[in-house]
Amino acid sequence: MNNFFDFTFDEMVQFFSENGLQKFRVKQLWQGMYKELKTHPSEITTLSKSLTDQLGEFFTFSNLKTLQISASSDGETEKALLELPDQNAIETVRMSYHKRETICISTQVGCAMNCGFCATGKMGLMRNLSAGEIVEQVIIYQRYLALEDKKVTNIVFMGMGEPFHNYGAFIKAANIINAPEGLQLGERRMTVSTVGLPDLIRKFADETRQINLAISLHSANNEKRSNIVPINKKYPIHELLSACKYYLQKTNRRITFEYAIMRGYNDTANDAKQLAFLLKGLLCHVNLINLNPIPGSKYQPTSSENAKRFQAILEEAKIPVSMRLRRGIDINAGCGQLANQNKRS
Repeated sequence: MNNFFDFTFDEMVQFFSENGLQKFRVKQLWQGMYKELKTHPSEITTLSKSLTDQLGEFFTFSNLKTLQISASSDGETEKALLELPDQNAIETVRMSYHKRETICISTQVGCAMNCGFCATGKMGLMRNLSAGEIVEQVIIYQRYLALEDKKVTNIVFMGMGEPFHNYGAFIKAANIINAPEGLQLGERRMTVSTVGLPDLIRKFADETRQINLAISLHSANNEKRSNIVPINKKYPIHELLSACKYYLQKTNRRITFEYAIMRGYNDTANDAKQLAFLLKGLLCHVNLINLNPIPGSKYQPTSSENAKRFQAILEEAKIPVSMRLRRGIDINAGCGQLANQNKRS
């Protein structure tokens, strides 16, 4: 059976046409599901019972099941464990900050990138999510937030998985979320994070999207980066930077470089100077993250003194930089901490 959320508006119109259904009903259906946040077409008063019965034969409308919601002691972060139809599970994080409600969504079950400090990477890749499974994570939180008279304001494709490794589904999901008939969330309120796959960065650049691009860099030294980001052995830093420069040339949109600072590994003054030299002259921003620890990892957070020194060196070199506020660490909701601990056998 088809997942309703896998369809773009135009695809749904085509489906209705091919199955002898009135095409103008698609707008009513999308209004009910995406704007009014109904859980099933039977709740949409503008649709007849005979039509909603037919739709129930064609589509599923609740494909993700909420197994658990964990709230952080910071009072501003929570994590949802969501079960997929095949009984795999993913995690989605909500972060509240003033009037912003940011949802960190997953694009894969697990991840093939195997970054040394990331819990998701330790799982390996189980499968890609469909566009609808990505979209429905946002829908679930949109419904929760509506109960508080709030709504999703920002989306980051930074949950479980490498979004560019599931490029087609990621782009389609972003299109559905952005669509006027859908959630109508502007692309500039979306951010995608990648470890840096040069060919796909160029492809993304050619699409001239307004979605913000973040690159998980973590070291300006090839040997160090290869140790913690294995894909760097295939695509070393000079190839990654070449793709980034192509992106900047095509879009003139700032790139964020994410840098997780690890004690005794990439937190020295020399590491900071190498990073400043690498990024000098680029339209970019460095987002420093004091590493979020995971069980059994040899990589640990640096001291606050080292982190401040690192930031100061970048500032002195005129590299735009900020230190990311650590959120949800006590419930393993921080960057690199997401993992499916409830996989069914």
